[in-house]
Amino acid sequence: MIDKIEVFTQNSIRIRTDVTIYVDPFKMEEEPHDADYVLITHQHYDHFSPADIRKVINENTILVSPESMIDDALELEREVKEVVGVKPGVYREINGLEFETVPAYNTIKPFHPKRAEWVGYILRLDGKRIYIAGDTGLTKDARQVKCDIALLPVGGTYTMDAKKAAELANIIRPEYAIPVHYGCIVGKPGDGKTFAKLVKSPVKVVEKIVF
Repeated sequence: MIDKIEVFTQNSIRIRTDVTIYVDPFKMEEEPHDADYVLITHQHYDHFSPADIRKVINENTILVSPESMIDDALELEREVKEVVGVKPGVYREINGLEFETVPAYNTIKPFHPKRAEWVGYILRLDGKRIYIAGDTGLTKDARQVKCDIALLPVGGTYTMDAKKAAELANIIRPEYAIPVHYGCIVGKPGDGKTFAKLVKSPVKVVEKIVF
């Protein structure tokens, strides 16, 4: 499963199994128009980028976003099959895709308040639970996640830094941890390696962003 996950810029992720799923497409270099699903974590411009979403969607795509930003997502309503709003802390099954939403927020920073009801996702794919944390801090909700693969922000400023993200990985203990959200707008290219040094065995760190 780990080989089916790609990370581009920031939290821009593509997972290809029997379906193709994008999360927060951003600074996409190509226009594949191959998305079965596009999942949005929140409405900041580096996560909800209509120009980049338009590079991956087609008339059969299902677009999923937090209900709290559904008016923004509906800007794309005529270009996709369906727009679906979700709240934090729920289980959903949409056209065969099963996932849970996890509240994504900061506790000591003002950028992602819990009241905004933004989300991370736990996808159920090929018998694995894949946690895409979104822009979050080291929160009580994140600490309770059970997953096989965790994609965690490590760039600091708006999210956890590498040290806090490693602390979370060591708490939830996925089989694999993938650092994201660094080396572009925030964070240094070396943050992924800092994260990897701090994550303890048996968790295996796989760096996917290429600089």
